[in-house]
Amino acid sequence: MLESMTGYGSAERSEKGMKVLVELRSVNNRFAEIGVKLPRQLLSWELEVRELIRASFQRGKISAFVQLQLEEAEQLPVTVNPSKVRAYKSLLETVRREAEIEAPVTLDHVLRFSEIFESDHTILEHPDEIWPIAQSALIEAIGNLKEMRQKEGEELAADFLSRIDEIERTLKDIREIAADNLETIRKRLASKISAIAGRDVEYSKDRLEMEIVIAAEKLDITEECIRFNSHNKFFIEELNNSSSGSGRKLNFLLQEQLREANTIASKSQNADISQKVVHIKEELEKVREQLQNIE
Repeated sequence: MLESMTGYGSAERSEKGMKVLVELRSVNNRFAEIGVKLPRQLLSWELEVRELIRASFQRGKISAFVQLQLEEAEQLPVTVNPSKVRAYKSLLETVRREAEIEAPVTLDHVLRFSEIFESDHTILEHPDEIWPIAQSALIEAIGNLKEMRQKEGEELAADFLSRIDEIERTLKDIREIAADNLETIRKRLASKISAIAGRDVEYSKDRLEMEIVIAAEKLDITEECIRFNSHNKFFIEELNNSSSGSGRKLNFLLQEQLREANTIASKSQNADISQKVVHIKEELEKVREQLQNIE
């Protein structure tokens, strides 16, 4: 199954009062290039993030973004320590009596002591609890990215099959033209020799036939057409290959197809065949452009 190198995948997880957002973006690249942007709480797991992504993709420039957000809490992130409140109030009462102050101790006096308040520790202060949540979201985002890349790969494969079918039909036309072309050339050579012989020039019929055979062999494109058809067959087989990483092999087969097309054009010495070859090369060029996006 073909897989495109272009795609997008995201996922989010909400646990323990925190939301983890993961985004993956992928574009074309000759090799696997992975960029990671993590919050400071997860910097220690950057290598693990890279390895999780690398295990699923062979080629492409993939950018990973991970964000952490605290969810809205129903309670304030601070609490009051009752024992400290009583202790400070008692301390202030003692000071008031010893100082013979008649004014009573008020709330304002107690609030001056910040120690009576205690902060609730959020999950952001515990990276070990964050990583499993982020890891789960990352795995889901990788799956979503891969699914999108595979869907685009299926569309590209359908386009390739359509173009290979068109190339096959054009090759069939070329073989028909080539068969008539060889006979035409044979008659033309024989006519020229007969015209020369008509001037009382001695010639060997055996030699004439040999020269015609040699000329026909030079112009014969049967082998090139057979090889071209073989490359087309292997190309289609690779499109149906269930394993990933077909891009490099398909590029190699494309180069062989172009080589055969050029040889057919140069050997045939026929305007109609040359025109057909131009059409084939146009189709192959369109395939080549799309192949740059295949993993």
